[in-house]
Amino acid sequence: MEHLINKKVKEIEISGIRKFFNMVADTKDMISLTIGQPDFPTPQHVKAAAKKAIDENVTSYTHNAGTIALRKAAANFYQTKYDVTYNPETEVIITTGASEAIDVSFRTILEPNCEVILPGPVYPGYEPIIRLCGATPILADIRDHQFRFTAEVIKKYITDATRCIVLPYPSNPTGVSLTAAELSEIADLIKDRDIFILADEIYSELSFEQAHVSIARFIKEKTIVINGLSKSHSMTGWRIGMIYAPENIAKHIIKVHQYNVTCASSISQMAACEALTNGINDAIPMKVEYQKRRDYVFERLVSMNLEVIKPDGGFYFFVKNPKTELNSFDFALSLVEKVGVAVVPGSAFSELGEGYFRISYAYSQETLEEGLNRLEIYLEKYL
Repeated sequence: MEHLINKKVKEIEISGIRKFFNMVADTKDMISLTIGQPDFPTPQHVKAAAKKAIDENVTSYTHNAGTIALRKAAANFYQTKYDVTYNPETEVIITTGASEAIDVSFRTILEPNCEVILPGPVYPGYEPIIRLCGATPILADIRDHQFRFTAEVIKKYITDATRCIVLPYPSNPTGVSLTAAELSEIADLIKDRDIFILADEIYSELSFEQAHVSIARFIKEKTIVINGLSKSHSMTGWRIGMIYAPENIAKHIIKVHQYNVTCASSISQMAACEALTNGINDAIPMKVEYQKRRDYVFERLVSMNLEVIKPDGGFYFFVKNPKTELNSFDFALSLVEKVGVAVVPGSAFSELGEGYFRISYAYSQETLEEGLNRLEIYLEKYL
C-alpha cells in the first residue's frame, strides 16, 4: 500500500539532527554535543503547579486557543519583555510546542506555487512543512554575510511569488541574532509588499550582549511570532508553544490549530501559566550560565584554529570544518569513530550547511570540556 502514500510525505526525510543522533546514540563512551536540550531541570515551582493541576482535576479540554489565564500571561510576557502589545482574547494562541505553531501557521498562509524565503543554513523544521503545503522553500545564502539574514540579503530573493519570510533569531544553528536596526530595515523592505513574516523567537530569552527585539515592534500587522517555553524554561517535554498574530490572521490560524490538536495539554498549560507569571524571569540564571559556556567553548574552538562566529544567543556554535576531504556527514561520523565525540553535520541544516558542523553547549561544563578535549585530539592526531 506504500504506493498510495502522499508523494510529498514520501519525499521528505527525518530531521538530519535526529537521524545522526539516533545513528550514534548507542556508541560506547561517547560524548554527545548534538541535541538542543537544556540540561537544567524544569523550575520546581512550575512542576508544583502541574502537580496541583492534576490533584485538582484540571484535566479537561480547554478553550482551543488555551486558557484565558495563560493567554493573558503570554500577552503580558511579550508586553513586559519586548514592548509588543497583543490582545490575549484574539491575538494569542497556545499550541502543542513551537513545532505545532510553525505547522499551523504555514498551513494557514501558504498555498501551492508560492515561495518562502529562509536563511541558509537553517533549522530543518521549516522546509518539510513548506513543501507539504505545496509551496517552495527558497534558501537565501548567508554564509558570506557573517550568517546575518539582513534586508540586503533578503531583497535579492524576493519575487512575485514570495508569500513569507522566515526570521529565526537567535538562530539555530548559528546562534546569530538581529539588531533593532536590521529588523527595522527588513520591515521597511516589505511594508508595501504582500508578504508575511514568520518570526521564530524561541531563543529570545537567551540573548546575551543585546536584549532581544521582536520584529513585531516594527511591522506587527504582517508578522506571525512563534515562541514557547522549551528553551527559556527548560520545558521541552511539556510541549507548550505560543503564536502571536494580529486578529485578522489569528482567527484563521486557530481553525487549523483546532482541527490539528483541539488544544494544548491542560496540565502543561497550568505549568506554563506559572512559568510566565511567577517564573517570568526564570531564564535569567540559565542565560548567565549559557553565556559562560559560550565564552569557554569559543575560546577553545579559536585555540584549535577553527573558523567560527561567536553566537549572540541560544546555545549553538556553527563551526567550519577543518581542512579535510570528508563531507560534513563523514567528518562527523569520523569524530564518533575516532575519538567518541558527536556533533551534528552541517548538511542537516540544508545544503548550505555543508562544510560545517554544529556544537550544542546546552551541556554541563564537564561534558563540554571532555568533548572539546576529544575534538582537539582528533584535530592533532587525524588531520
